[in-house]
Formats: sequence, C-alpha cells, structure tokens
Amino acid sequence: MNVADVMTTDVDCCTPESTCKEVAMKMKELDVGAIPICENEKLVGIVTDRDIVIKGLANELSEASPVSELLTNPIVVKGTKDMSVEEAAKIMSHEQIRRLPIVENEKLVGMVSLGDLAVNNQSSDEAGEALKEISVPAEPKNN
Repeated sequence: MNVADVMTTDVDCCTPESTCKEVAMKMKELDVGAIPICENEKLVGIVTDRDIVIKGLANELSEASPVSELLTNPIVVKGTKDMSVEEAAKIMSHEQIRRLPIVENEKLVGMVSLGDLAVNNQSSDEAGEALKEISVPAEPKNN
C-alpha cells in the first residue's frame, strides 16, 4: 500500500508572512497540531503547536510576529505519494516526527500522520513501532 492511499490531500496551509496568532487560530479551527507553510504552493516549512509554544511564547515572540521566525529551514524530511506506508513509517520513526509532508515537484500534495498509518490495518504495526521510536526522549542538547 502506498502513502497516496492513506494521506490527507486537502491540506490547509499558511504563508511565511502569516502571524503566529493566525497559524494558532488555524490549528484551532482545523483541530490539528501542525500547519504546513507554503510560498507559491512550494512547501517551505511546517509549524507545530510545540514550535509556537517553545520557539515563540517561551522566547517572548509576539503573537503578531511572522511565523517565518519559527521555521527551521530547509525542510529535508518529506515523502512522496508512491512510497510505501512502511517506508513512511520508517522515516517518521527515524526522524522522530508525527507528520510527514508529501510533495511532488516541491509542491505540497498531502500529509501523512501516524493516525493515517494507524487506521490502516496493514500499517498499524509500523505506526505502533514509529510511535514507540518517536516517543523516545531525544538526547539532551549541550548549550
């Protein structure tokens, strides 16, 4: 089974100029924890609820600040529609991410989440293993 069979295709995006508050409101509206950031349909980043709290609020970033201040560029972890769900789960596990943007010619065409993988019976074992790996605490960073 391919990622195209399980991914979400109707993905709402924000732009790098969107404010932190606008992105947070979109997350609330859509009941999601991550919003892709696109410029001219090209994926340039992803902002998570955790980014808003840790990189934004905890660093006293204004709610009116552009979300581009929260982005980690460039996005190097992405998938394709034709990759297998097992391959997507392995990437998510290895990178310790819960959502994988799916791109074609650098344009966002979908998102696959652990939930997408888990609802598919064939991939539920991979999703469980990925969640286990993602949930392992990261090594502390020396500052």
